Amino acid sequence: MEKTMPMMSSSLAYKDLRGYLDAVDNLGELRVVNGADWDLEVGAITEVAARTANPKVVLFDNIKDYPKGFRVVTNPVCSAPTTALAFGLDPKLTGLDIIRAWKEKLSGQKPIKPVEVSNGPITENVDSDTKVDLLKFPTPRWHEDDGGRYIGTGCMVIMEDPDEKWINVGTYRVCVHDKNTLGIWISPGKHGRLIREKYWAQGKPCPVVISFGQDPVLAKVASWYEAWGVSELEIAGWLFGEPVKFIRCQESGLPIPATSELAVEGFIVPPSEDSRAEGPFGEWTGYYASGTRNEPVVKVKNVFYRNDPIILGMPPGISGKSVALSAANVWLALEKAGITDVQGVWEYQTRYITVISIKQKYGGHAKRAAMAMLGSTYGYHRRFVIIVDDDVDPSHIDDVLWALATRCDPATAINVINEAWSTPLDPRIAPDARAARNFTNSVAVINACQPYHWKDQYAKTCYFSEGTRRRTFEKWKDVLKLS
Repeated sequence: MEKTMPMMSSSLAYKDLRGYLDAVDNLGELRVVNGADWDLEVGAITEVAARTANPKVVLFDNIKDYPKGFRVVTNPVCSAPTTALAFGLDPKLTGLDIIRAWKEKLSGQKPIKPVEVSNGPITENVDSDTKVDLLKFPTPRWHEDDGGRYIGTGCMVIMEDPDEKWINVGTYRVCVHDKNTLGIWISPGKHGRLIREKYWAQGKPCPVVISFGQDPVLAKVASWYEAWGVSELEIAGWLFGEPVKFIRCQESGLPIPATSELAVEGFIVPPSEDSRAEGPFGEWTGYYASGTRNEPVVKVKNVFYRNDPIILGMPPGISGKSVALSAANVWLALEKAGITDVQGVWEYQTRYITVISIKQKYGGHAKRAAMAMLGSTYGYHRRFVIIVDDDVDPSHIDDVLWALATRCDPATAINVINEAWSTPLDPRIAPDARAARNFTNSVAVINACQPYHWKDQYAKTCYFSEGTRRRTFEKWKDVLKLS
């Protein structure tokens, strides 16, 4: 698999969510829908738009029961062009080239501390105490069997560790219970859950800020697997090329990004004080797996929002053709673990299937790569890890299946690892294990490489190299109508 040099843009083409939508519109990737119903129709349109051959970003306005200007945007990063645009890469990049470009960018990571400002767009409107009314915002019911309306699907949940005093940002699902109460569900092992429990152990409610509308960079870093003690706001500053500007909340002292569209300040109270039924919710696995149970709630004290606010909707599910940039994080993690000659990494079905291409240099190289990935932070909830040779492009599923079919001997090349780190959202966790709160799963490590010790004797392939195919494509694409 021959490599090409990826191209990168020098800076982001936007400063906030609105600027990003303008840039998306200039690319011809934005569609505006007027008059959709918040109850299921917004969710259904989102899924249909994401599953088309050329998925588009969808901006909903004039939503039923809500005034014009109170909007919801979905599928914000739904294709290779929008992925590249969102993160400062060349919108012409596709396939593994976009992962290479993102990996190159990540390797130069230099966090920039955020800076406090006195005001910003997010302070155009501030509702406090009795004026708080979360029902005034067009929160969708996304899926047919959802147990409520979820305002937080692409949100930023901001907390401060009470002992070490660092700011953590995460993405956790948030539903609306009533005008000043939110439900929040955080998976076991996540930093936000650990921080929350520290406050409760001290007999205190956990201060929290939640942003429900922000640009793709802030949304992306909120879902990253950074190490404990690393503030994602500093990572966002590096991606922007300048510090993230924030407003400091008066009651909690927590930061709100100044360019957010809609945010709340409040406190997650201990379950002994208040908890309410949360779920079910159609998750990123494409299933309802975690059911309904009592979960902690956020008592909202203040609501901040821009004029004509935009909620960022990222309802989970199997849809779209977005590029899983986290594959680049896996690639870097492998290199940091000392795994050499990695040629590419790709993810299918949101981390369930991870494909790693290597140029084999020694016996055990393939299995070592798989184990290094599973042992890293990015080993969270994997199902299949497939290792392929360097002549296989992991971003081409047909190539991966060809290697799996012709190079993997099931009796000797598949290993199963039990009790790996998983999540309650995993639909494959058995009922008895779920009842025992055993949220682990098995992972199949599949060696789909030519056996190292006799690869020189392996049958020679009859296919042209990727480089030859690329050159042929460029020379003849007009005649063959391939462009």
